[in-house]
Amino acid sequence: MPTREEVQKVLDEKVAPRLAMDGGGIELVDVTEDGTVHVRLRGACHGCPGARLTLQMGVEKLLKSSLPGVRAVQSV
Repeated sequence: MPTREEVQKVLDEKVAPRLAMDGGGIELVDVTEDGTVHVRLRGACHGCPGARLTLQMGVEKLLKSSLPGVRAVQSV
């Protein structure tokens, strides 16, 4: 299972800059023992019609490729 610090590092380095380009952001809420990462989208990403796609095809894909123990990403 990836640690909270490992997940935060990937979010800070790979995910946040991409979301910031569109006026959005992301906050790490929790990393569970089964590898589920809980995040909260911020700014323009919060409530965006494409938010679900961003989570699944962007955030989840990046986290899984960077940290093999990540099983899923869920928005809270």
